[in-house]
Amino acid sequence: MLYTETTYCRSTGISGDDEFFIRKNSIELGRLCSISSQADVYWPPHKRVRISAPFLFRETDFEQNQQPSINDLPGECIFEIFKRLPSGRERSLCACVSKRWLRLLSSIRKGEYGSSKVVKENIDSVSYAIETISSDENGGYLTRCLEGKKATDVRLAAVAVGTSGRGGLGKLSIRGSNSSCGVTNFGLSSIARGCPSLKSLSLWNVPHVGDVSLYEIAKECYLLEKLDLCQCPAVSSKGLIAIAENCLNLTALSIESCPKIGNESLQAVGKLCPKLQSISIKDCPLVGDHGVASLFSLASSVLSKVKLEGLKISDFSLSVIGYYGKSVTNLMLSGLRNVSEKGFWVMGNAQGLQKLVSLMITSCRGLTDVSLEAMGKGCANLKQMCLRSCRFVSDDGLLAFSKSQGSLECLQLEECNKVTQSGIIGFLSNCGLKSLALVKCMGIRDISLDTPLSSPCNSLKSLSVKNCPGFGTASLAMVGNLCPQLQHVDLSGLYGITDAGLLPLLESCREGLAKVNFSGCLNLTDEIVLALTRLHGGTLELLNLDGCRRITDASLVAVADNCVFLSDLDVSRCAISDSGVAALSHAEQLNLQVVSFSGCLGVSNKSMPFLKQLGKTLVGLNLQHCNSISARTVELLVESLWRCDILF
Repeated sequence: MLYTETTYCRSTGISGDDEFFIRKNSIELGRLCSISSQADVYWPPHKRVRISAPFLFRETDFEQNQQPSINDLPGECIFEIFKRLPSGRERSLCACVSKRWLRLLSSIRKGEYGSSKVVKENIDSVSYAIETISSDENGGYLTRCLEGKKATDVRLAAVAVGTSGRGGLGKLSIRGSNSSCGVTNFGLSSIARGCPSLKSLSLWNVPHVGDVSLYEIAKECYLLEKLDLCQCPAVSSKGLIAIAENCLNLTALSIESCPKIGNESLQAVGKLCPKLQSISIKDCPLVGDHGVASLFSLASSVLSKVKLEGLKISDFSLSVIGYYGKSVTNLMLSGLRNVSEKGFWVMGNAQGLQKLVSLMITSCRGLTDVSLEAMGKGCANLKQMCLRSCRFVSDDGLLAFSKSQGSLECLQLEECNKVTQSGIIGFLSNCGLKSLALVKCMGIRDISLDTPLSSPCNSLKSLSVKNCPGFGTASLAMVGNLCPQLQHVDLSGLYGITDAGLLPLLESCREGLAKVNFSGCLNLTDEIVLALTRLHGGTLELLNLDGCRRITDASLVAVADNCVFLSDLDVSRCAISDSGVAALSHAEQLNLQVVSFSGCLGVSNKSMPFLKQLGKTLVGLNLQHCNSISARTVELLVESLWRCDILF
């Protein structure tokens, strides 16, 4: 027991406070005051007394408070201790103790854990286990994605430590934010040190990540194959050059809105990355002709997918692509304002794009009728072409292209307002298209042609005409006569077409329609649905009538009676009631998987037993904005149809 030598207590009757006076050779005043109320003594009031009294606590209590802690050790010592932890489980447990321990553990490179025989044996066994994992959809390695507020240095450090014992991270995606607590160089460097097996890295909107962390990635993650940098203002050409010098397995590179990345980095990538197959560059102001030309001239042997958007390149870059793009199969050019007609013309006549299969050109003023014809001659194996907002392409360019191009299968024209009905007919007559899509082409007018139609285009299987207000009854009749083998028809947004105009098209489709989309066709009625199910009920698989407000329960009765293979039905915002739902549920041959009644105010709680019957085969049910259905009914449906994804 511990005794104080002379303790004085004075109790005053004025303030009611007790004051203690302890000699300094006993213990500290602060610690004693905290336990003064536990003294086993009696103090008479209003008197000064002198006592010698024992205290009811042990000396070991103070010794425990004064015991040294492992946290008192320097960081270097704890670092050496952590290096000798036998397995990833112990390291993960230690990382949970404090941020300091987590920081120390994340600063250890994976190769530094082999400081003892036990650790080496554990690492060897883990490595063997990882190698024996069979490949799955993620390539057989661990994947992590951090978004928004979850993207912090602490989480990245925890991921690095936690996954290091299981072979390390293989794919990392960071969708950050501009917050002050976002990812910095420290967090990404932790990943580099702890996950040398990293193969795919995607960084979006991480303003605090710079070249320092890319140096670490390049130094440690030499197996890196895919790198995606988007809105990384602190990353410069130096960081990308470091990646090119060390990551020789790089196959895909995407750069978007990185203002400090320039030509010298692309030159290094083209020179030092012999396996590069895909490159995407968008809105990088320092990238010009020198960088693009160097990239293609040095990496032309394997580069197959190219996307260039919003760059300050000229005709010179396109000419280099035309000469050196011998392995390019997919090419996308968008927003190249400094490229003229000459650039596209040279690219086509260079005859280097013989393997090109897919071509997409958007908002390029240099694409004209002359340059489009040259592209048709220079791309002998082109299968798919998409032209968007190409204001100088007209009917003459399409006809010239179709005469020089015999392999094209899919054509999409969007906002090409100089293209008219005559150009489309001529193109279909000369080229064996399988799919045609027209979107917002205001030059198409619903006029009757005086000249007779040429031979029918029996190869066309899919027709999509969206939001082209001039496409009406006459155009539908023309398509019906010219394309009798249609199987997929999408006329969404054509609010001007009627039952009478659409019926000839349905009657001319000999093969049987499989997918039909009439969404937004406001003037269609039950009559056209009755004709559709009567003519094509045996082949119809998808039917979309979203927004056709004149469609009623009679259409659902026809669907239930005639459709055998229908799996996807959308009658959102139609005049459907409980009777229509009941008709669908009673159809024994139907095997619906996805149904949408969104916005159908006539569907109420009375449809609950019918929906349960339909739900035996459903995997998706949309009941959004069905105000006549209560939340309780939806809860019961969710309990009953546990395999079905219900939106409400």
